Amino acid sequence: MTLWRIRATVDDRPGYLSVLTASLALRGVNILTVQVHTTEVGAVDDFLVDAPEQVTEAELRAAVERGRGRDCWVARSEARGLADEPTRVLGLAARLVRDPEAAGATLRTLLGADTVTWRPTPAADPGGVGGTTMLLADPAGGAYELRRREPSFTPAEYARAQALVELAATLGHRDADRVTLVLPDGAEVSVRPATADDVPAVRELHAGCSARSRQRRYLSGAADPSPGRLRRLLEPARGTSVLVTAGSGGPAEPVVAMANLLGEGDEAEAALLVRDDWQRRGLGSALLRRLVGHADRAGYAAVLLHVQAENTPMLRTLRRLDRPATVERDGTLLTATVPLAPVASSPAGRVVGPAQAGQGLPSQRSGPI
Repeated sequence: MTLWRIRATVDDRPGYLSVLTASLALRGVNILTVQVHTTEVGAVDDFLVDAPEQVTEAELRAAVERGRGRDCWVARSEARGLADEPTRVLGLAARLVRDPEAAGATLRTLLGADTVTWRPTPAADPGGVGGTTMLLADPAGGAYELRRREPSFTPAEYARAQALVELAATLGHRDADRVTLVLPDGAEVSVRPATADDVPAVRELHAGCSARSRQRRYLSGAADPSPGRLRRLLEPARGTSVLVTAGSGGPAEPVVAMANLLGEGDEAEAALLVRDDWQRRGLGSALLRRLVGHADRAGYAAVLLHVQAENTPMLRTLRRLDRPATVERDGTLLTATVPLAPVASSPAGRVVGPAQAGQGLPSQRSGPI
């Protein structure tokens, strides 16, 4: 007996699947598994079958056509195909947990794609399938393009692939931003991704900052941002936000700094807020380098910082980046633009920084070090 995969479209009407399976049974074909993918043009039935050795690919196609199937695709399969689809997808998800950078290879395995290409900027129209091409929006930045010769992709395959991409982005974001920093004075701090649940802790951070520090951060009055605005800062539609806690970063440790990177178009805006007693200890410089590195990996063209002309500590931090920057002045406000190297290409499977299109991003302003 020989294992085959057969995919064919039938009218989504009662009894049509049984006609197809009966036609295969007349050739001695044993159906081991079947998946039904609902599409606009009918039900796409995906079979794993065990056929007699003498049955050829052409005979299988003919049996499908006699069973009212169309757009038939037939290919030899292997014993690993006997694993049911939920088990296989869970196994691939476990692989991503171990290695979030393996997103491209995981997608190729999941869908049998011939090529998986990651692009640093979002595709013109990500989020769907078109024949043998699939576009996936990467929440961590850019988009994946998958191609295979045959069969055509289905909406169900797209949904599975998109779920894996989102898992990889979440894992990559978590791992990339959870670190321990040792400051020049020997103090240790923990850096971790921010979430909307951190609003109370971030409000305490604002309360612990002087009016001058808050005014430098937001370039406005010293009033605290509303809880709604803080939530948008902590979980931006495009970008990343990280928090710094003293010591081991346990739940009892207070938040001493916040760093935000918000993307809009091909540029990202960076901003920092550091509690007064943690300023001038190198923490702001370390955070700004992380934000710029994140934006660079994500494929942004530049990072912008809005700084008050009198904010000497922030300007000194900007110079410590050791990157070329242009500065425009508008009264007492300076806008520094740090250009980033363009990303020409990326290997399949690379999972990096922010990118899904977002609306109504909160305004960013740079703060003190």
